[in-house]
Amino acid sequence: MSVGDLIPELILLLAAVAIMLFASFAAQRHQAWAAGLALVALAAAGVASVAQWGQAPQLSFAGVWALDRPAIVAKLLILVSGAVCVGLSPDWLRGDRRHGEYYALCLFMLLGALMMAAAHDTMELVVGVLLTSVASYPLAAFHRGWAPALEAAMKYYLIGALANALLVLGVVLLFGLVGDTGYAATAAALAAGVDPWGLVVAVACMVIGLSFKLAAFPGHAWLPDVAQAAPAPAAALLTVVPKIGAALALARFVALLPDAVAWPAIVALIAAVTMTLGNLAALRQRDLRRLLGWSSVSQSGYALMAIVVLDAAPRALPALLAFLVAYSLANLAAFAVVTHWRGRTALDDCRGLAHSRPLASAVLIVALLSLVGIPPLVGFVGKLLLFEVTIDGGYTWLAVLAVINTVISLYYYLRVAATLLFHSPSGEIAVLGRASGWTLAMTAALLVVVSVAVQALLAPLMGIAFVA
Repeated sequence: MSVGDLIPELILLLAAVAIMLFASFAAQRHQAWAAGLALVALAAAGVASVAQWGQAPQLSFAGVWALDRPAIVAKLLILVSGAVCVGLSPDWLRGDRRHGEYYALCLFMLLGALMMAAAHDTMELVVGVLLTSVASYPLAAFHRGWAPALEAAMKYYLIGALANALLVLGVVLLFGLVGDTGYAATAAALAAGVDPWGLVVAVACMVIGLSFKLAAFPGHAWLPDVAQAAPAPAAALLTVVPKIGAALALARFVALLPDAVAWPAIVALIAAVTMTLGNLAALRQRDLRRLLGWSSVSQSGYALMAIVVLDAAPRALPALLAFLVAYSLANLAAFAVVTHWRGRTALDDCRGLAHSRPLASAVLIVALLSLVGIPPLVGFVGKLLLFEVTIDGGYTWLAVLAVINTVISLYYYLRVAATLLFHSPSGEIAVLGRASGWTLAMTAALLVVVSVAVQALLAPLMGIAFVA
């Protein structure tokens, strides 16, 4: 056990506390400085995470904290997502008199996601989920004077309260069955045999609880409202970061379960319903942010495909990580454009914007094409890997359904592109300031660079596995 194993998490914790104190006493004109402090903390945490890559995979703190390659990849992705959100926020929140604490909430939320991704103990998993949740609710309602934001946050809170209660109930039932909260002891106890019906109930409660953070059926209903009504930079964060932490946490947990529990069939059913429901709902949307919200729901279904075949396909875990990277970068780029076009969320307001804002429009179109999975973008590689491992794992019907859903999604993504390209411009639009413009440019550059170098970046991911 070493405190040094938790340097990235400690950096975020100390920075969040420091920013909270700074925001409490700093004058209004200095509140945006908290964004700079948050970016410094995220950069330092990123450097510390990269330094952990060379260490041998291990468990720390009496086995409750996993320091393996999947956790490090998730950490870096979470930290990059947080940096994009922070970079987009100062211009968006410039009119808010006291918004310094917003950045502290972002860091606390990121810290909870890091804990979820590295959790090797059910109690640590619960703490990570709860920390992520309590920091996310005020972020969703940060525009507290706007009724849609309050309504979205209230829905988010109520669904979260129910899902988190089910998660805790599942953890308690599992503890009652195996007598321990650590994953290693749990795996040994499950291999020795426990009451099968009690185990099924415990697993069902935990999977439903984590579906809330994944925004997967049945815990998905909050995401479209939050994507539409939360501050756009926070919406970018909330549609990406909890999904990364929850996907790793769910994959790490189900890897413990014995074959007698039919969890792959249950997760496959959730994946099928989630991707189909998300895509069908997105077809009807006339608001770009709400469309991206339903799109994010459907993408959760794709991520679950890799978890279904985790035991049956050797490359399932690399495929999950590759898909999360592709989805996160494309979704962040799309929301960066939405943020830069402040006030332009109705699809009708986007008519002809490619003529007046060609670069931002191009970024949005590339991001949407990556979400569909059009080559040579990184989204194509992510989905191709998912389809391959799903077929290899014996779930061909799920891969076929995913292909059908991809074709359906092509319609609503291309509808946005057509609206941007093939209509007469409605005049100049106001955009946010220089900081959001630079963040948009860097996010787009990151998406393009990863797409170009995807084969080289995939090599380190192949063969990685959870630490035992």
